[in-house]
Parts: sequence; C-alpha cells; structure tokens
Amino acid sequence: MPVIAAIARAPDDGDMRTVLAVLFDGVQSLDVSGPVEVFNGAERHRPGTYRIRTVTADGGPVRTSSGLTLVPDHSFADAPAAHTLLVPGGEGTRRPDPGLVDWLREQGPRAVRLVSVCSGALLLAEAGLLDGRRVTSHWSVCARLARDHPSVEVDPDPIFVRDGNLATSAGVTSGIDLALALVEEDTGRDVALSVARHLVVFLRRPGNQAQFSAQLTAQTARREPLREVQLGAPPTPLGQWGRISEHPGADLSVEALAARARLSPRHFARAFHAETGTTPGRYVDRVRLEHARRLLEDTAGGVEEISRACGYGTPEAMRRAFVRTLGTAPAEYRRRFRPTPVH
Repeated sequence: MPVIAAIARAPDDGDMRTVLAVLFDGVQSLDVSGPVEVFNGAERHRPGTYRIRTVTADGGPVRTSSGLTLVPDHSFADAPAAHTLLVPGGEGTRRPDPGLVDWLREQGPRAVRLVSVCSGALLLAEAGLLDGRRVTSHWSVCARLARDHPSVEVDPDPIFVRDGNLATSAGVTSGIDLALALVEEDTGRDVALSVARHLVVFLRRPGNQAQFSAQLTAQTARREPLREVQLGAPPTPLGQWGRISEHPGADLSVEALAARARLSPRHFARAFHAETGTTPGRYVDRVRLEHARRLLEDTAGGVEEISRACGYGTPEAMRRAFVRTLGTAPAEYRRRFRPTPVH
C-alpha cells in the first residue's frame, strides 16, 4: 500500500501558500476534496494566494474508502514545501503504516500550519505532534484518541479547534468549515464569503458549534408518548406545540412535558432519561441554546426579543446560558459569527 509522503524543500514563492494534501489508500475522499475546493475557490477569487498539491510516496494513484481513485501531483522525491499540510482521515488511519507516522514526526513540524481532518488526528497523535495540544476529531474516534494518547487534550464537541499553528476538525463536511476559517484568516472575510456562497454553504459555522444537535445527541425514545414529546406530532386541541425543538419558547417544564405525555412528572423524568440518555432539563437547555444561536446568526432580532422567543424569559438568563456553555455573551457571539450582509 502506498505511504503518503512529501518533503519540505523550499519556501513558498512570494505570498503564495502551498496547500499540500497527503493521500493514502483508504483515505476519505471528502476529507480531501472538501477543503481543497475551498482553497481552490479562494485561489480563483484571488490568484496567487494558494498553490494546491497532492502527494503519495511513489506518485502513484490511491483508492479512497468509497472506491474512487485519486491521482496525486507529486511523489516523495519532488514534493514542494508545505505552508499548510493537510492530513485527511479515513479507514486508512485505523492501522497507520509506520513509515507514514515516521514521516509525519519528521516533516509535520516543518509546515507553517498543520491541519487534520476527521481521523487524520490519529496519525498526528501517533507521530507525537498533538502532545499537550487541544484537538478534536470525528466523534467516533475521540474516545480512542483520548484513551491511546492521554497527553492530548481531546474535545469531542466542537466541529473544529484551533491551537496555535495546529487546526483539527471533526471531519467530513466540518473540514469545509475549517478551511473557510483558514481562508478568512489568510485573505479576509470577502474572499471567504465569496467562496462560501459559491459552494452554497454558510460563511462558516463557528468552530465551537457542536458536532451534534440536541436531537442527534439524544437517543430517540421508544415509547410513543415520549417520542411524541421529543420529536413531535400533528398539533391537537390538547397541545399547541408539536415537538420541543420547534417551540423552545413554550412551557417546557417537566410538569408540562409530563402532562403532554400523559405521565406523572416523576415517571416522565425517569423514562425520558432512560430512553434518551439525557434529562428533560438538559435536553430543553440544549434545544433553547441552539435555537438562540441560529437566531443570532440568521436574524437581526434583538437579544431581549430572542431571549423571550427561546424561552429564557430575560436577556440575563440567556447571557448566563451562553457564557456557561460557549464562553461568550450573546452579543459577542453575534459579532463573531453572523455573516456580514452582501449588497
């Protein structure tokens, strides 16, 4: 099986940044093509910004986990220096070739910026490049990453994490979000926004956005009354709302939810936790926070208006929830993450 490879040989020409994507058998194709499309889009908007190259050990093609064949630009012998070294994930990272790990250990520190997508973080960890750093990866490998590399600070929740010159992402489509953040850092908001609009994606989701929404994180309840409360049902004269996620401003106390499910509050709370893996209060808190974030990102509504719409009651209650969970106040969150209108 070919081992991915590249050697740092010479600095980038002028201000052009070489993005070097390493390829190997079993690589996840979207981990490569997603970020590459972003960098290539930025190059089209501002020529001379990025030079995008791919490499394998011998310059031969590799087969992705989905069966596609990728043909690299370079071999080990003629690869250019990397400003941004992109290490994707995929099935080929599960049992990495020792030669690949040795190469990363030697060459990774030479890159100006080291980026992993999905389980590519496993390769960097094996090479000792994540020790003492805060990182993330795809949710399915975070437990393994933390267990096998206790010196690495693994945060399984965000879609991407920046730690100095190291950037790690949760994988698959979140690699696009990370690449957009890097383009914005390199070229400014206008170019990044143009690329995002061309790809029909948000300018970028904030890095601290959770990999899972509340609805995906929680298991789906098995019993119909609980599932109806959690996932919804057509409105009836007895209930003005269908599901929690669509009506975060409603009375979502345990008593109100229990009445909707036709159970006692105590029975409802126990059953909800047993079947979804979380308490009703935590589930509601997360739904409300997600709804408030979307309104701050996508609307011009005031903080007081949004706090009422999301069931917080007061702006101060919403502020406390944001600071506790996201480490920032609602107004600052909006300033950072709401796209600037394009005229």
